Amino acid sequence: MVAHVVDGRSLAEEFHRLSELQSRSPRSALIDLTHGTLRRYGRVQSIVRELSHRGRSDTLVEALIWCAIYALESGRYADYTVVDQAVRACGLAEKWSAKGYVNAVLRSYLRRRISLAVPAAADFESRYQHPLWWIEAVRGAYPGRWESVLEAGNSHPPMCLRVNRRRQTVDEYQSRLSDSGMACRRTGEVGLLLARPVPVERLPGFEAGDVSVQDAGAQRAAQCLDLAGGQRVLDACAAPGGKSAHILESADVALTALDLAPTRCARVESNLKRLGLTAVVKAADCVQLADWWDGVPFDRILADVPCSASGVARRHPDIKWLRRGQDLPAFAVRQVAILEALWQALAPGGKLLYATCSVFPQENDDVVEHFVARAGGACRLLLPDGEPAQWLPDPEHDGFYYALIAKEG
Repeated sequence: MVAHVVDGRSLAEEFHRLSELQSRSPRSALIDLTHGTLRRYGRVQSIVRELSHRGRSDTLVEALIWCAIYALESGRYADYTVVDQAVRACGLAEKWSAKGYVNAVLRSYLRRRISLAVPAAADFESRYQHPLWWIEAVRGAYPGRWESVLEAGNSHPPMCLRVNRRRQTVDEYQSRLSDSGMACRRTGEVGLLLARPVPVERLPGFEAGDVSVQDAGAQRAAQCLDLAGGQRVLDACAAPGGKSAHILESADVALTALDLAPTRCARVESNLKRLGLTAVVKAADCVQLADWWDGVPFDRILADVPCSASGVARRHPDIKWLRRGQDLPAFAVRQVAILEALWQALAPGGKLLYATCSVFPQENDDVVEHFVARAGGACRLLLPDGEPAQWLPDPEHDGFYYALIAKEG
């Protein structure tokens, strides 16, 4: 799976492929090894470069060594077990000639693991476990906080819940968690931050739609849309449906949810069904208005646009492998195109909320300022929750950006 990510496939695609194959591999172990290895983006590569004298080898063999080094560093497995199983894996992968090489590299690591910390710390990609272009971009944007942003990107993400207020109050659900032995605390209007992550099946009333898992930063979207009953609302890039559901839990509105792929629209419908909510869900490109819009303007539009996802890299550590610095201008072009198209569907006096899960200004303030300067009758407003537009990732939430834009009416 790690080797496939290096070759350009997403980790989500790999897990989906395994689910289709009905793999019996323990999912928790796969998540630990794949996510743990990929979070250490530069470190494991730096160590192997230091230990190996044969240059870059077969990608699958390299990935095997990276995973083994992560397993050794995690401290959860006996050293001899990791080395033995890594060598065995060469045979299972039909890389028999690599057995001696893998064994030698891992045993060399065990002998030199303390001394290897010095060259690893001197290498920026190894030390901060992000690509160099990413490190430089974050340092340039946040000179006083860049190290904490990168550190958060390498951490385990928090688990935050969104209580369905149509079913019970936040206090009532917090009591149910307490009765189940789960400690948590309030965050935002309807959020509960768990002290420790748990499988969703352990959450009281999850299948019944009493609660959803949604990061506290993502919960800001519905709070910042300035919703009211009777409004016509569009969620233009809706999958997997968390923000659409939150909108419907917050107010009695007529919601249309769009997404490009029919399979992703099916996820939106599934999530809404679990929560007992209803919306018009369409598979369409929001930029192609003629394909989906009936010509009746919307009072509120959520444009949760495609972006680098740099603010949620700890949840999707493959992003650090897959993104390139030149991707940011390309995302910005698409983001401006989405704003310009959706602006036509916004009613006079209506409001559009631009959202990303990015920490890069090129996708956030730069895009919004460019759009507001060019669009007729556009005015940027303060966010209703009183918070800054940019939330950087920290121990309590991921990195998100919001900008509320009003249309003169």
